[in-house]
Amino acid sequence: MINKLYDSVEAAVAGIHDGATILIGGFGLAGMPAELIDAVIAQGARDLTIVNNNAGNGDTGLAALLKTKRVRKIICSFPRQVDSYVFDSLYHAGEIELELVPQGNLAERIRAAGAGIGGFFTRTAYGTPLAEGKETRIIDGQGYVFESPIHADFALIKADTADRWGNLTYRKTARNFGPIMAMAAKCAIVQVSNIVELGDMNPEHIVTPGLFVKRVVKVGASAAKAA
Repeated sequence: MINKLYDSVEAAVAGIHDGATILIGGFGLAGMPAELIDAVIAQGARDLTIVNNNAGNGDTGLAALLKTKRVRKIICSFPRQVDSYVFDSLYHAGEIELELVPQGNLAERIRAAGAGIGGFFTRTAYGTPLAEGKETRIIDGQGYVFESPIHADFALIKADTADRWGNLTYRKTARNFGPIMAMAAKCAIVQVSNIVELGDMNPEHIVTPGLFVKRVVKVGASAAKAA
């Protein structure tokens, strides 16, 4: 019997190893899997590479993980916001590496990994420092930069509803990077607010099929651990 439900966030993040690359969903605070991030902090994995839209807000969630100094590198689009002072302090102290990726490129690099695409050419960043060291081409008179996929060991995602097979729906804009991150990771770990019985989800409403999900945990209540 397929059952991807775990009874705690601690069990769901077990096995995240030192040196792992982790995709973390969320656009700022919208869709950020805060409980899963807190579980990773408690779990203790270090030397991590984190891929996220931004570099944390305030002192919670991703910012709290950065504050532990267990993140070696972050790949993101918006590293500096008014409340990204944790990242700012680490970066200026030389304690974290940054790979800056334009947001559209970031999304497409993640999607390319999940779709099995070996890379793509884009006009974004051509002729700028972000293109240095990358392959470039002139296509139909326009300059393009080759971007490679972003593969990951794990993805931490926040969804709204799941069943025990791992089929997912999201709540409005909290969906953001979740679907493509689930596809690009070897192990997608998802926290949800609701778990329903098989067949209760309209197939036309499912955004992420359970095929791409390994572990699901309901936050705030217990659920049967996967067999």
